[in-house]
Amino acid sequence: MNAATLEGIWKSYDSFKMEDVNFSIRKGYITGLIGPNGAGKSTLIRMIMQMVKPDQGHVELFGSKLEHEATGMRERIGYVSDENVFYDHLTLKRMTNILAPFYRNWEADTFRDYLERFELPENKKIKDLSKGMKMKFSLAVALSHSAELLIMDEPTAGLDPVFRRELLDLLADQLQDEQRSILFSSHITSDLDRIADYIVFVNQGKLIFDETKDEVLERHVLVKGGKELLDPDIRPLFAGLRESGVGFEGLMTDRTRAERIFGSLALIEQPTLEEIVYFTVKGKGGFVRV
Repeated sequence: MNAATLEGIWKSYDSFKMEDVNFSIRKGYITGLIGPNGAGKSTLIRMIMQMVKPDQGHVELFGSKLEHEATGMRERIGYVSDENVFYDHLTLKRMTNILAPFYRNWEADTFRDYLERFELPENKKIKDLSKGMKMKFSLAVALSHSAELLIMDEPTAGLDPVFRRELLDLLADQLQDEQRSILFSSHITSDLDRIADYIVFVNQGKLIFDETKDEVLERHVLVKGGKELLDPDIRPLFAGLRESGVGFEGLMTDRTRAERIFGSLALIEQPTLEEIVYFTVKGKGGFVRV
């Protein structure tokens, strides 16, 4: 059973349209959600969180459609937002006293352990916290009520490099019993290079792929070579292309085909997730560097 499944999702706003998006968050794995600003990532998260309803299609959580047992499902989700969702004028202690009764499985001892681990002072007001400290508090709450699905929207934004590494290790630890699942939306794709099992890539409201990270990295290649290789038959084979006065870099989605066409004529490398996003979003237009 998947932690969440989105099937045939359509959603229209004045300046944005999502078309027939389908993907799953597999139980016991970390799914990375990637794409540029405005791609639809936040809309998809809000649908899973029951903040937005699709115009067409449906969302399932833990095997049940959201129109059934929706209230009980919320307790099974731990949500870490990229925005401050707490009352700024309250201390952490007072805010915790408001939040805890909403969860039947609230684990006070676990929460206190996280406060100590994250060095969060209970008597400090939320408005006086840095963005990173607010994120740590949100994470402590999300991890302290036996949530089966963690939904994390830019959780490493604003965190120092040391805690970012600690957070990634912490998230990996959460999956040891194979009962929890994580959806991790991030612009810092190097974090997903490190810990993600599956990658969901959306762009302009459309699903580009939903695959294991290993499949994505194995399938895509970055080709670098001289401009003389870019004849009219070759250009359409690239998912994205960047040109300079003397050469090019291009992303292809078929490693075997790239090796057969270019062989030793060009440099063929494994791209990072960041490069896959960049070249796919950029497309085939190319630009000339000066």
